[in-house]
This record gives sequence, structure tokens and C-alpha cells, in this order.
Amino acid sequence: MSDFVDRARAAERAMRAVFPETPLLRNEHLSERYGANILLKREDLTPVRSYKLRGAFNAMRKVMAAGEKPTFVCASAGNHAQGVAFMCQHFDVRGVIFMPVTTPQQKIGKTAKFGGDSIEIRMVGDYFDDTLAAAQAYCREIGAHFLPPFDDEDVIEGQASVAAEIEAQLGGFPDHIVMPVGGGGLAAGVLSYVGEASRITLVEPEGGACLNAALAAGEPVKLKRVDNFADGAAVAQIGQRTFERLKTLDPARSRTINEDRLCTTMIEMLNVEGIVLEPAGALSIDALKDMREEIAGKTVICVTSGGNFDFERLPEVKERAQRYSGVKKYFILRMPQRPGALKDFLNILGPEDDIARFEYLKKSARNFGSVLIGIETTSPGNFARIEAALDDEGFTYRDITNDQVLAEFLI
Repeated sequence: MSDFVDRARAAERAMRAVFPETPLLRNEHLSERYGANILLKREDLTPVRSYKLRGAFNAMRKVMAAGEKPTFVCASAGNHAQGVAFMCQHFDVRGVIFMPVTTPQQKIGKTAKFGGDSIEIRMVGDYFDDTLAAAQAYCREIGAHFLPPFDDEDVIEGQASVAAEIEAQLGGFPDHIVMPVGGGGLAAGVLSYVGEASRITLVEPEGGACLNAALAAGEPVKLKRVDNFADGAAVAQIGQRTFERLKTLDPARSRTINEDRLCTTMIEMLNVEGIVLEPAGALSIDALKDMREEIAGKTVICVTSGGNFDFERLPEVKERAQRYSGVKKYFILRMPQRPGALKDFLNILGPEDDIARFEYLKKSARNFGSVLIGIETTSPGNFARIEAALDDEGFTYRDITNDQVLAEFLI
């Protein structure tokens, strides 16, 4: 891999004409919590707030170094689109970016801003597979150059520049590197560069665990269903080229993270550290919760891969974090239709309890009506007291907090 290391270092040096290296910063809060020297590789601080422009830069410069200046095409609803757009403007080349019709306006607007007059955005398809097919058909039609988001050797080489920067900034390699994995471009690049010099742990969301599926099957497999909450890492199928570089990984070094738990880390990093991370960008930090004994006393680098977070999603993130932490629950309550019944219920609540949701429809010719009620409290243990009081007062109720179907429909 020495040739790969040399090429990754060359890519890293070339990038300095476009953007500065991202900071490698010790985090006192996390270091104290885990009894380790925790540093964050802040890829959320690139010009496009993710590492994706590294691979786009390297792939595009390689094409143009061969004497070509084609139209570059990609299909993406997120960070890859923004990285390609930024680089099209930098290199003054034409780019056409295909995005699903369902892409949030915030992402469309940021991509347009980064690309300026150098790019055209085409909205095609409700689902990404349709968008990808349209982009590839367009490439064949006009002879354009397609830029894959991860499954490309030049992209992998470009993402490996993260490791080259870590080596230079730290003066060597840490004991441990923790990073997210989606399609595998960043993970494959860093692992190929570092080799056995550091212990590598890869992290993916439970709802998009394509690496774990591939390791179990011995080859890339397509997941039947993907939860797109951690959209920067939730990928249906890991790349063939990236998996070739990752297939010998010990499965114990590939972890999955519950998306609701991930929300608690996003909220904590925002409230305590003032760091805005997208869900995929928080994966490496959240994984530390499962690695206390493994990392104690060690130097650990967490790659915060991106910070493209739409604050319109903040209420959802807070909601999921509260529910995971056990300080917010939803109940369907059978309320007697008589004067004073609501007051009886309210008397059950204590000074630390708050009603966050209340929907009640009085029904004629019935003795009882149904109430959807959301309760927030300061400690999960308070719910044992609330439920015991409900039982004592004879209320019939059902906890629907973790009932996925009902929660999605009603909440």
C-alpha cells in the first residue's frame, strides 16, 4: 500500500490550493468522560461542511490531468452533490447534478450556491435509484464523466487525505480511529492508508448497516429497507471497490448505532460544545459509549464527517433523544366523560412533569373518551410514579412511545 499512501499524500498536498486542512482538536468534555485523550477530526468544517469534496476534487483533477475537460455528472441528494458542485466552480468546468424530486429545498439551495453558474441541477425521480438511472443515462447520451460518491479508486484515494492530515497533525498515528461508514469511501481510504498503525472502528446506523451485512455475507448485499435518518451514512449497499478494501475487517470492529440514541449525542454536542453535527457526523462520537474499556487511557480520534444539518429537523432530533432517554412518553388514556375527570388526572402529575401533547375529543353517548397525551419529565424514574398513580385511580391507559406504527401515525 506504499504507492497508495504516496498518492493520498499527493492528493492532500494538491488540496491545499483549494481549502486548508481541517482541525484536529482535543475535546476536553469527551476526554474527561471516557478517561482518554479524545480528539475530533473536524470534517464538518470543510467549505462544504463534509469530507465529500476531497474525493470529488481528486477524481476531477485526475480526469483533467489526463487532458480532458468533460461535463461532470453526479446523482446525489446530499453531501456528494455539494462537494461536486464546489469543485465544478473551482475548476471552472460544467457539472450536471441529478437530485431526487423529494430533496429538501435547503440541500438544493446549498448545492446551487456552491456550484454557481458552473452547474445545472436536474430534479428527477421520487427515489434515488430513479435519479441514479437518469444521471447515468444522461452520461451515456452526451459522453459526460460520471462521478460516483464512493465506489471509485480516485474517490477513495481522495478521502484517504483525511488520514494523511491526521498523520501530519499528530506527528504519527493515534491508538484508535473511529469513523462512520456508509458506502465505504472514507473508511476504505483511511484504513488503506493507516493499515495496522491504528486500531480502526467503523460505525454505521442500525437502519443502514450495509457494511455489517456485507461482512456477514462475504460480499456486498443490498438491504431490503433503509432508514434515511442518518442520510450521510445510510446506504443500501456498500461499494464493490470499497468492500474489497474492508472485507478483512474484524466484524467486532464494525459497530451499529441506534438512531434514537444518536440523537442524544447530537443534542449533547450542540448544547455542551456548540458543535452542529448531522446524524452521520455524530456516529463516531456516539460509538464511544460502547467503547469505554477499550479506549481508556488511549489517544482516540473521532472523525466528525459532516455538519450539514437542517435546523428544521431539530424538533425531531430532540423528540427522539427525549424518548430514547426515557424522559418523554406518549400514552393513549381512557378518560371518563364526567366533570372533574381531567382534574383527577392532572393531580397525578408532579412538579417535574409537564404535558407536551394533549388531544381529546368528547364523544356523545359514550361514557369514556380517548386522550392522546405526551408527558415530559426530568427523570425517567418519574414515570413509574405516574403509572402507579394511574393504576391506583383506575385509569385505563396504553404506553405507545415505542409502538412504531402508532407513534408514526399519531405523533
